[in-house]
Amino acid sequence: MLTLYTAHTPNGHKAAIALHELALPHTVRSVDLAAGEQHRAAFLALNPNNKIPVLVDDDQTIFESGAILIHLADKTGRLLPAEPAARSVALQWLFLQVGSIGPMLGQLWWFRHGSPTPNPAALERYQRETLRLYGVIERRLETAAYLAGDDYSIADIASYPWLATHEELGIPIADYPRLRDWLALIGQRPAVQRGMQAPRDGANR
Repeated sequence: MLTLYTAHTPNGHKAAIALHELALPHTVRSVDLAAGEQHRAAFLALNPNNKIPVLVDDDQTIFESGAILIHLADKTGRLLPAEPAARSVALQWLFLQVGSIGPMLGQLWWFRHGSPTPNPAALERYQRETLRLYGVIERRLETAAYLAGDDYSIADIASYPWLATHEELGIPIADYPRLRDWLALIGQRPAVQRGMQAPRDGANR
């Protein structure tokens, strides 16, 4: 049985979307971040870095959202090409999300909405970097239907929940028409819609 420990955040949505896309029966356990549940001993036993999501797959525990996506893709043989060159392309775009899109957009959200004191320099820095990354994705989608090429993959699953936050971040999505259309295409997928609700809508799936 698969158990996903997650919360209603972009990183938390990534694994939930993949589980629904792959039609894998699973249980969702909501982690109360506001209450500090991620810092408690029981959760730290799952992830010493006290972050969601965490996936427990029988006797194996996987933390880090990118690692979870690769694990699920390898487990099912779907959403990640087997051919080495195509797999490498998908992983490159996955790691762009993990290493750049998530951290930069996360910092922009914090300095726009979460910081107790204004920091114009930080806000300007992360706004500029976020716009640059939206431009990277826009240019990629000029030449490919999906981030890894012709086929939907875990690279799209990883990036969608973050890039879909453009309104909260104050990003003018009309400036990125291909990205806008890609967001609409991905957002229409039933598994994406269900995954974006996790863990709001409860436990067993």
